Amino acid sequence: MATLEHSETPGVDAGDGVRRRDFINIAAVAFGGVGAATVLLPLINQMNPSADVLALASIEVDLSAIKEGQAIKTIFRKQPLFVRHLTAAEITAADKTDPASLRDPQTLEQRTVGGKKQWLITMGVCTHLGCVPLGAGEGEVKGEFGGYFCPCHGSHYDTAARIRKGPAPKNLEVPKYAFKSDTVVQVG
Repeated sequence: MATLEHSETPGVDAGDGVRRRDFINIAAVAFGGVGAATVLLPLINQMNPSADVLALASIEVDLSAIKEGQAIKTIFRKQPLFVRHLTAAEITAADKTDPASLRDPQTLEQRTVGGKKQWLITMGVCTHLGCVPLGAGEGEVKGEFGGYFCPCHGSHYDTAARIRKGPAPKNLEVPKYAFKSDTVVQVG
């Protein structure tokens, strides 16, 4: 009686079996790869910043309506931002203060952009526990030093937004900003 060898199947060439097995392996790997991509892409994509965060990554502030001695509040990255147009007297008072006598020593010049010393731009968040200080709005209490006053725990800031009295450990933060023109500043 004739015996069939193990690799032989009646009616099928030996080369066809290898091709089918290769096709099935390739199809299974491809199917698994598509499945993995389908699961991983949404997981990776959800780590991207949302549209509202990207929209607030930088803002432009029009300075033309801010009168000398006035301050405005706006929002930058979901936090208050203070933009203050300092008077000559406020600049003089800030310059007279010896930085070495301050808890967080900085000069007004270090807190402003060169040639634009009259524009002070700071985050409106107290460095003690994150309250919003008063002093940027019309008629608000400016504290003992004419700058900002945090009503939560009594921190007083001067006209250069430097901590002068109270529990706050640091000056109000100055965000990264640049002037696009004489009347427009880009924050962020």
